[in-house]
Amino acid sequence: MSTIIPLADVDPELVEALLDTAFEPTRHRRTAYRLREGTEWLPALSFAALDDGDMLAGTIQCWPIALTDPAGRRHPMIMVGPVAVMPAAQGKGYGQALVTAAVTAIDPRAPLPQVLIGDPEYYERFFAFSNAHTGNWQAPGPFERHRLLCRTANPSVLPVEGTLGPWRG
Repeated sequence: MSTIIPLADVDPELVEALLDTAFEPTRHRRTAYRLREGTEWLPALSFAALDDGDMLAGTIQCWPIALTDPAGRRHPMIMVGPVAVMPAAQGKGYGQALVTAAVTAIDPRAPLPQVLIGDPEYYERFFAFSNAHTGNWQAPGPFERHRLLCRTANPSVLPVEGTLGPWRG
């Protein structure tokens, strides 16, 4: 059984080492990193999973981003991820527990749309993320269009077109 704790309670060096192990040190070149460039992760929505021996098994970070529509209006969103699990701990439910913790921590009174780049079959089945509304969205860098996913309680608030990028309020 894992324990979910605030990511802020974990040594940042341990988090970086886990991310390097899960995604390789070249992870910073990925489009997902460019989407959140220059912003800080959201502590209230970011968590760590500890295994039975209180060792770091996984982490999730959420970030403030925005979709800028063709008229220049910025629509705030939450970037979910990276979801990182140590290779030896994968397949044991840590990732699912971390995503559940993050999406349930979002204020239900004003839930911003959540975006991630990931496996559509997994994230749609367990968390209702979908690529149904992201087909005309752009991002700063290469990405597989079918893996750009969004989750929202009200899809009518989503612009049909736009460019994702960091939220700088």
